Amino acid sequence: MRGGSRPTPAALFLLAAAGICAQFATVLAGDPQTPKDDTKAEAQSKGHTGQTVLFVLLGVGAAILLSFFIFKYWQKKKREEQHARLLKLFEEDDDIELELGLRD
Repeated sequence: MRGGSRPTPAALFLLAAAGICAQFATVLAGDPQTPKDDTKAEAQSKGHTGQTVLFVLLGVGAAILLSFFIFKYWQKKKREEQHARLLKLFEEDDDIELELGLRD
């Protein structure tokens, strides 16, 4: 990043996604601890890990959807604001014409 250039949002997203995937890979790779004799506890641990991963993915998906809808709402408000500004611009021109006596 020379000359004050900033990374693109797509590059930042890919970097964040790679970091998250690396975290999931380490969690899903398993524990380096010694194997336990109780297979029931091991099965519960794997089930718990899968459930945690599922909840995290659902949470990330919900956050992405919420962000998308908030962005669309913001775009709509911005568009309405610009439209109102445009209408106001033309209304002001009419007032100026009336003040100058160009139109009755």
